[in-house]
Order: sequence, then structure tokens, then C-alpha cells
Amino acid sequence: TSSKRTLRTLFRPPALPPPVVSEESPSQKKLLAYHKGKEEQKIINQILIDRALEVYYIDTDEREERDAAPPITELPSSVRKYFFIKALKILSFQAEYFFFKNCVQSNPMVPIQQQWLRSMLAMVPQSLMEGRDKELLTEDLLKEVVRDYEKSMQRCVLRRALVKPDIKELDKLEEEAPLPLLPLGLDFSSTWRNSYIKAKNQINSTLHILHPTMKTLLDFGYTAFFNFLVVDFSSCRLKGPIDCRSLKTDASLSCSKAEDKITTMWYQRVLGLFSQPESLDGVKLDQLESFYNCVAVLISNQLKELLQRTTEVFVKLFDPEDRRRLPIFKMDLTLDENRMEFYPSLQDLEEAILFVVDCIGQTLQNFQKVDAWLMGGTETLDAELPAHTVQWAKSTLGESIRDNLEGPKQHFNGYVENYGWLVDGTADERIKTFMAEQPSFDEYT
Repeated sequence: TSSKRTLRTLFRPPALPPPVVSEESPSQKKLLAYHKGKEEQKIINQILIDRALEVYYIDTDEREERDAAPPITELPSSVRKYFFIKALKILSFQAEYFFFKNCVQSNPMVPIQQQWLRSMLAMVPQSLMEGRDKELLTEDLLKEVVRDYEKSMQRCVLRRALVKPDIKELDKLEEEAPLPLLPLGLDFSSTWRNSYIKAKNQINSTLHILHPTMKTLLDFGYTAFFNFLVVDFSSCRLKGPIDCRSLKTDASLSCSKAEDKITTMWYQRVLGLFSQPESLDGVKLDQLESFYNCVAVLISNQLKELLQRTTEVFVKLFDPEDRRRLPIFKMDLTLDENRMEFYPSLQDLEEAILFVVDCIGQTLQNFQKVDAWLMGGTETLDAELPAHTVQWAKSTLGESIRDNLEGPKQHFNGYVENYGWLVDGTADERIKTFMAEQPSFDEYT
């Protein structure tokens, strides 16, 4: 009696032992019934005592006097009677509630209409219902739908027909699972199959990327670009030190040669492909515009991929974790107007390296669209490098350049600290001061 009991154990309906069917004589049955009645009375009395104790504990807990409360056996008879009467009332309410609940649940429910099940099956494609295993799966799913429907109807009728008494212990006795919720983001108010089929047919009729001409165009691009770069400085380190001007010149010449090579070897083949009538087989007159738009997007993606891959390869040359292919730049330490400095300056070196990225991005920007070439127009393809790629390349190169220039900066600072006083006028001033003092011979020595 000193430990607090949980509310889950409160006011459970009494569970009596099941009746025993036997072949005893009438006198034996009468004697057994008498003993059974006495046993049941003992069980009921024990249940009543347990309920009275629980009521007493609950009341003492609500008054926050649990520790100081005396045992129920030491209470006056009138107080004990109060708790027993209160326990009887609770048991009575509980018994009535469960009785009416069983009555409501035992009533037959309105069965689900067969028309609803047929409508559900009609929405399933026939291909998914063929085969013995799929038929068994369909039957199991229908049985599950019927069970869920009957369970939901039973709970709904119970909540509408029976008012649950305001006894907090019943909430602990009846632990019902919450009602199922509809899936989020799905709308079952209207069917989607018809709209899906319509959209699918529309996509099939306008999805020009599946046209045989597009496959040939993809083959042309793969053959011409898979192992080709607009600018290739991978062997630059083997040539020895280079200056910034040579770097810019080599980048410009490489981009110009690459553009001429792509025009001759790839673009002429593309134009030759679309100059043949067979390239438009199956394309209706009202679909020509969308067809050529698809061609323009496909070619643009191929050119952008080439420029982006070239940019990534060039940026990788300056990877601080792999310096095997890092270009070597020639820089002079000069003395000009009493100043020591690098030529070209570190800023000029960074600008020369970033110039290569801009040079790559300005290549392949003057190719005409196929329909514009056929019709005599001037509209060009969109082959511009994405802005995020250019920003990534320049920021990555900037960090790598600053990291690799730490050595030259320390070398330069060492010269300035050790020999700067010889060229900045400090040595001349010390000599003039020494000569103006006119020291003696001993001071000279």
C-alpha cells in the first residue's frame, strides 16, 4: 500500500472464470453452484476492496497528503463506507458503459457496397491484374479494404451512439489507436489516370529527343568532343618556364584553332545532316519549330559541356595537392628607381591565369542555329559557360595562385630585408654623414 499504483490498473472489468460443463448429478450441480457463488462473491468483494483502496489513494494524492495519510483500515467506519460507496458508483458506471459498448459493437454494420469495390478495381490497369499471383494479391487487398471499412464504421457508430462517461480511468482502460490519416500530398477527390495518359501521349508526340536524327547528332558530338579540349596546357610544365604574355598568346591561339577545327570537322557534318530531307522524317509541319528548338538545346548542351570540361581540366592544373603538372612561370626581380620588385607583378600573373578562363568562355559563341542557317537567319546558339562555373573556376584559381605565390613573396621579402638599404638611399645617407664628420686617422682605422 506504500507504492503508488498506475492508472492502467484501475477499474478493470472483472474477469470471471468460464463455466465448466460436466455430467454431474443434479445434487452435485447444486452443490457446485453454491460453492461457485461463494467463490464469485469472494472475487467481487476483493475487487470492491481493491477499488476502494484505489479511490482512497487517488483522493489522498489529490490532496498531496499521501505520505501522511493513515492506512484505510485505521479510518473510521463512516469514512471507509464513503470510499466503498464511491468505488461502487465507479464500478457501476464502468459496467454500464462496457455493457452498452458491447451492445453497440454487436449490432450489424452496413456492409461496403460492391459497386465501390468494382470502381476501385476498374482504376487498376489490366496488366497489373493478370496472373494467378496477382489475382490472389488483389483478393487480399480487397479483404483489407473491407476490414478497414468495417472497423472505421464500427468506431464511428460507437462514437455517435454512445457518450463516454467523464471518468478519467476509462481513458487508460481503452487504448484505441488513432484513426488513419490520408497520405500527405495526395488528392483522391478526382482520378488521375485520364490526365496521366493524356500527358503521356502528348509527351510521346513532342519528345523529339527520341527521333533518329537526334541519335545521329549525339554520335557526331561524342565522336568529336569525347577526347578534345579547347585549351590543353597539360604538357606546359615540360616546356620549362613561360612568361605571362606567352601564356595569353598560347591560350588565344589554342581557342582560335579549336574553333576552326570544330567548325570544319563537326559543325559542317551537323549542317550536312539537316540539309538532307530524311532528317525530318515523321516530323509534322506544325512541329518543326519545337523540333529545331530541341536540336538547338542538344547542340548547346554539347558545346557547354566541352567548355566546362576544358575549364575544369585547366583549374585542376593548379591543384595544391598535386603539383606534378603545375605550370612554371618566369619572373624577374628588377631594380627600378631605387625600388626592388617582380616583373611581371604578382597581380599581373594572376590576371594572366584568369585570362585563360575568360578566353575559354568566349570560344564557340558564333555558331548559327540550324534553322537559322537553313532560313538565312542570324540567330546563334547559346553556348555560354554558366555563371556559377566561371565563378567557381576564378575563385578556385585565386586561392591556388595565392597559395603558390607564398614562396616568391618570401624570397622577395628576404631580398628587401637584406639588401633594400643599399638601393633605397639609406646607404648613401650613411656615407655622406660619415664623410661630413672628417674623423682623424685613428678613427678611420
